[in-house]
Amino acid sequence: MAKHTDLRREQALEYHSSGRPGKIEVVPTKEAKTQRDLSLAYSPGVAEPCKEIAANPEDVYKYTAKGNLVAVITNGTAVLGLGDIGPEASKPVMEGKGVLFKIFADIDVFDIEINEKDPEKFVQIVKSLEPTFGGINLEDIKAPECFYIEQELKKQMNIPVMHDDQHGTAIISSAALLNALELQKKKIEKVKFVINGAGAAAMACIQLYVALGARYENFILFDKDGVLHLGRTDLGPIRAQFAVKKSDWTLQSAMKDADVFLGLSVGNVVTQEMVKSMAKNPIVFAMANPDPEITYEDATAVRKDIIMATGRTDYPNQVNNVLGFPYIFRGALDVRAKQINEAMKLAAVKALADLAKSPVPDIVNMAYNQHNMAFGPEYIIPKPLDPRLLSTVAPAVAKAAVESGVAQKTITNWEAYTLELNKRLGLDNQLIRVIGNKARRDPKRLVFAEADNQKILKAASILYDDGIAYPILLGDPTKINRIAEENNIDLTDIPIIDPRSDEMESKREFYSELFFQKRHRRGINKYESLKIMKDRNHFGCMMVETGDADAMLSGLTKNYAEAIRPALQIIGTEEGVKKIAGMYLLLTKKGPLFLADTTVNFNPTAEELADITMMVAKEVRNFNLVPRIAMLSYSNFGSSDSPEARLVAEATKILKQRNPQLIVDGEMQGSLAFNKEILRDNYPFSELVDEDVNVLMFPNLTSGNVTYNLLKEVGGADAIGPILLGLKKPVHVLQLGSTVRSIINMALVAVVDAQLKCRINTDDVVQRSAWWKRLKKRKK
Repeated sequence: MAKHTDLRREQALEYHSSGRPGKIEVVPTKEAKTQRDLSLAYSPGVAEPCKEIAANPEDVYKYTAKGNLVAVITNGTAVLGLGDIGPEASKPVMEGKGVLFKIFADIDVFDIEINEKDPEKFVQIVKSLEPTFGGINLEDIKAPECFYIEQELKKQMNIPVMHDDQHGTAIISSAALLNALELQKKKIEKVKFVINGAGAAAMACIQLYVALGARYENFILFDKDGVLHLGRTDLGPIRAQFAVKKSDWTLQSAMKDADVFLGLSVGNVVTQEMVKSMAKNPIVFAMANPDPEITYEDATAVRKDIIMATGRTDYPNQVNNVLGFPYIFRGALDVRAKQINEAMKLAAVKALADLAKSPVPDIVNMAYNQHNMAFGPEYIIPKPLDPRLLSTVAPAVAKAAVESGVAQKTITNWEAYTLELNKRLGLDNQLIRVIGNKARRDPKRLVFAEADNQKILKAASILYDDGIAYPILLGDPTKINRIAEENNIDLTDIPIIDPRSDEMESKREFYSELFFQKRHRRGINKYESLKIMKDRNHFGCMMVETGDADAMLSGLTKNYAEAIRPALQIIGTEEGVKKIAGMYLLLTKKGPLFLADTTVNFNPTAEELADITMMVAKEVRNFNLVPRIAMLSYSNFGSSDSPEARLVAEATKILKQRNPQLIVDGEMQGSLAFNKEILRDNYPFSELVDEDVNVLMFPNLTSGNVTYNLLKEVGGADAIGPILLGLKKPVHVLQLGSTVRSIINMALVAVVDAQLKCRINTDDVVQRSAWWKRLKKRKK
């Protein structure tokens, strides 16, 4: 009986364990499906970890989620640009902050809005939460109370506490400053600073600059009451350190011969004349939001030697706190740091500065619509969507915590720790964010051929509101508006076109003439060509073909062949393409996987399989990823001499002859493509031994289609597709019954595809500009 009791105890402890001692890992998901699972999760099994923690309170990190849980806490007294709006109104901001913690660093968050303005009472409330949380992120608390609150909590608590409004901006701007000074060939201890704004964020920036080597006497500070000078009695001990002797300084006089301007105040207070008067090779960080102290265009127009940063996404060098707080807390949590100290902040600064000097991954170039970003005046700080941030900044912060003596846990294998960090966030969500960011930079006109559908209408409204695409809806306006009204979908300013209407008669005649020219010797007569233009699929394809639209989505309610046929007849294939193909993008925890052919070619020949593979490789490069291709079969490198295996081997041979630089190998089994150890031990000659495969090519349609469906339904992967390959212009086919999310994902692909394939004429630019103005008006 005693043995059974001990076994149950061990099972209960294992169930509640958040990870093996000494190992940093993602908190595993525990089953809760059977009576046994429930008895372990709660009574009676839950008593075992309770007893362990009672005996040793540090075991709370072992048996609960505390070690990965951060509280985002505010009283709503200084929310963004909204001021003191109260705790309830601040909740959306805090929830948004929690989302950023999760998607960038896999940190769980509770947002807590406290109805208390008294600093001492606020401190006591937060301090009482220490048993629950592994860290505290203070947010949107007004100065000067925020200084006292953070200082007291750091003294009284043994978990990391950081007021991000202060230190986040300071850390990111410090990294940018170091790199800007290096490019401008200036020494931090010698440069003269002008600071406009002396609130919490500004003072944290200045103090960190001093820690990096700047000198007190080289600063001139301004707040809403003017220059900070020795005669003022309202400065307090921290700001008084930077007070100057003269009281007659103005911003204009201070800017003369200054090396660095830092603005954390209000917009449009710096003139072009002020920037002109600065020293040679000036640095301007105009970080007021939404309007900077001086616009990027105005500053660079008068000084070609300037390096400039702002808080905005539409200019180079955005100082964005999301570059810091997720990764700083990740590193602090993983070594159970008692606080976030100066050493850890400086480590984050150096890691960010160094990362900006390393080669930029293709996925980041794609996200920001750049070909090859590189360290220089327009790239002094990493971009928020850089996937390397987690595995670069978090280890640097964790190491600094260990070396400075505030860590309660040591990491012995830093290389393994870095690998674990990368596993926390697969590249799946990263890729979708990248594609979405790219689409928003150049939205395209996207036709929905089956607009009389609630899911299509909801997706179109979201795409328009998010600035991803300009939807064009095809169908009966009365029916479409009725569906939208019944489902509370806003279609304001989204055009609805009925191809059958009298208003479209001249357009139908124009399209039918073009169609007749294309198909008159392929069984289509004049009458049929006019009649067929009342079909929305044909009409939509003709819109794309003639430039009246940039891309089209169809197929939600039609079979695949019926949806593809008009595109082949009207748009046709790219030059040199003999057959189109269908590809799926699967978003997995291992990263993105591209599968083909999954929808079009039943039993391709070796030559055709090579052609399809070349099209897939081209499309993968359009995502700014390097294709690493496994040619799949049931045979491994000649282990079977069957015709099916020889076909795949022959296709691989053709590919290597056509493009020797292409990373491709086969034939091989699917499991071998992802098991480097077996591949290295048994087939060391393979090109894929040291590669992470991201493309799977199947020998026939059956194997490809079955695989993607199994991965989607059983493996839990998100599927985007089918992505049609080989058409001259972007027409893509939705799956029958696609969800709204799937439609939006396919729209992202279609827009990015259109960016590559479509030419823009002047009329398009004028039309889209008017469209964009209407969208802004609608959002207001």
